[in-house]
Amino acid sequence: MDLDQPPVVEVTVDRTRRPDPDEWPMTVPAVAQLDREGLRLDPGVTLLVGENGSGKSTLVEAVAMAYGLSPEGGTRNSVHSTRRSESPLGDALRLQRGLGSRRWGFFLRAETMHGWFTHLEGLGGPQDPAFHEMSHGESFLAVLRSRFGSPGFYCLDEPEAALSFSATLGLIAALQDVADRGGQVLCATHSPVLAAMPGATLLEVGEWGYRRTRWEDLELVEHWRRYLDEPQRYLRHLLDDD
Repeated sequence: MDLDQPPVVEVTVDRTRRPDPDEWPMTVPAVAQLDREGLRLDPGVTLLVGENGSGKSTLVEAVAMAYGLSPEGGTRNSVHSTRRSESPLGDALRLQRGLGSRRWGFFLRAETMHGWFTHLEGLGGPQDPAFHEMSHGESFLAVLRSRFGSPGFYCLDEPEAALSFSATLGLIAALQDVADRGGQVLCATHSPVLAAMPGATLLEVGEWGYRRTRWEDLELVEHWRRYLDEPQRYLRHLLDDD
């Protein structure tokens, strides 16, 4: 018996609890594929890569909720809410947990980080840095240093939104450290820098649902390459007054 499995082995939809299949979020191709096939998660880092609206954040949020994490970010023990906006998908998911894995988890989402900082301040704990007194990027990196040191299950939603190019490289190093310690990461991103992380499983999310791919085959990478080679080719359609 394998006693060294990752925290989450497989994600499936409980069809007795799923939302109406003809309504959002079940009509999103990636969610519909999850409903049909389920999703096995590899050990280490899995990156969901795709455009806005492709469903990658919906998937990460729902898996985080099914694991017991706050939909607005934080751990299993720091549930808080400012304005409920999450989809009902999380309530319908079943997670096959890994045998012998740690139950620690953390959900980091860029758009609700400041609400989580305020929640921490309200708890009155003396150990955390003054997140609100830092820049967005600095506070993000401080969260990585203070919350990503243990093996467990980490969900991240577009973390690159807070980070510069060099800080994104630092994020890759932090995620590699999590994987090296036996942790597992599920991350939604549209950063070609983050998507190039060595050893990560890449799932491209789009109108087809989700599919395994390589970095060099990502549509995202192809667009960035073309833009950097000839930015005016893209911009003239937006800026041309004629």
